[in-house]
Amino acid sequence: MSTNQALARRLGTADAVTIGLGSMIGAGIFAAFAPAAEAAGAGLLIGLAIAAVVAFCNASSSAQLAAQYPTSGGTYVYGRERLGEWQGFFAGWSFVIGKTASCAAMALTFAAYAAPAGWQKPIAVAAVLGLAAVNYFGVTRTAALTRIIVVVVLLVLALVVIAGLTSAPSRSVALGEGLFSNGWYGILQSAGLLFFAFAGYARIATMGEEVKNPRRTIPRAILTALSITLVIYAVVAVTVLLVIGPAQLARSSAPLVDVVDAATWAWAAPIVRFGAAAAALGALLALIAGIGRTTLAMARNSDLPRWLAAVHPKYRVPHHAEITLAIVVSILILSVDLRGAIGFSSFGVLLYYFIANVSAFSQLKTDRRYPRAVQVLGALGCLVLVVTLPPTAIIVGLIVIALGIGYRLVRLRLTASR
Repeated sequence: MSTNQALARRLGTADAVTIGLGSMIGAGIFAAFAPAAEAAGAGLLIGLAIAAVVAFCNASSSAQLAAQYPTSGGTYVYGRERLGEWQGFFAGWSFVIGKTASCAAMALTFAAYAAPAGWQKPIAVAAVLGLAAVNYFGVTRTAALTRIIVVVVLLVLALVVIAGLTSAPSRSVALGEGLFSNGWYGILQSAGLLFFAFAGYARIATMGEEVKNPRRTIPRAILTALSITLVIYAVVAVTVLLVIGPAQLARSSAPLVDVVDAATWAWAAPIVRFGAAAAALGALLALIAGIGRTTLAMARNSDLPRWLAAVHPKYRVPHHAEITLAIVVSILILSVDLRGAIGFSSFGVLLYYFIANVSAFSQLKTDRRYPRAVQVLGALGCLVLVVTLPPTAIIVGLIVIALGIGYRLVRLRLTASR
């Protein structure tokens, strides 16, 4: 790789943790709880615990791999290095399609809170184009803006929790009785949907060329961001269930606004809407950068068109990849709904982490940080959650995976015939 094609190392541990928090908190709090409640009712609390265990396994595998392979591309690179080119392609393509769906979900979440009725999809497209422009001018601006958004979101979540817990009706018995009301299938489906909320640590693992001292920074940032996010999710989930209950949560398009309304803190609703919009923007901002860098790595190996491998000579970002992503996400926004986007995203990302766990399992003892049992649990967990996702997400996901495989087969055949 030539020097002018390398990305600049500018980010420290705090920057990487902040970007991970911006990805996870934005997605989980404001988008995933409602479909999880629809699948499992109060059992989403068990689903949250399952998703957290799988996420920990995946995070530890990613950290272990990132320490050995500190370069852009995440599991796309790890799969190629440890398992083979096809396994790496499968991981990279799964990541790109899953996270592209996440971009659409976050843009739609932003618009649902920030835009008037009838203008939500145009505003969502405008958000994608605007944040793609922010990324275009360099990753340090991404880190600085995400840091501000995370602070705003955490303050808003604190407001919601205080409002809810100081006025929550006593529903603990009802919640306990309803944990298994939808059975284990519903609980596992909720775990798969909630996994969408934890997947932001992948953004850190794809930044191997941009962080300082990646062997130390990436593992520390992944596990720190995941731990902080899990605590926040648990507190907010219990608060929402206690205040509005699982049935209302399943129907809600803005559950945290419903919490402050139910707590007679209606004056706080505009603040919560602002925080939700900021969270969605923070997640979208980090997602655009992460997908661009995995696309860059795949294009460098001709697994995607080579045109996508271009790095801007001044701003040192994969500008062709990010422009293409903005166009594709804009088209998705005009053709999907929020809950469908979340299911499709989870499908792609869980397959991506399946390859991550298998890759980490294959590492030598000298490169290992965690026992192989952790990777076995993570790989099995990913497969179980994938097959329990909503059927539409599975079917559409399989079709898009097949299209990617078909593209690579054609490209290899054309290359061999020359």
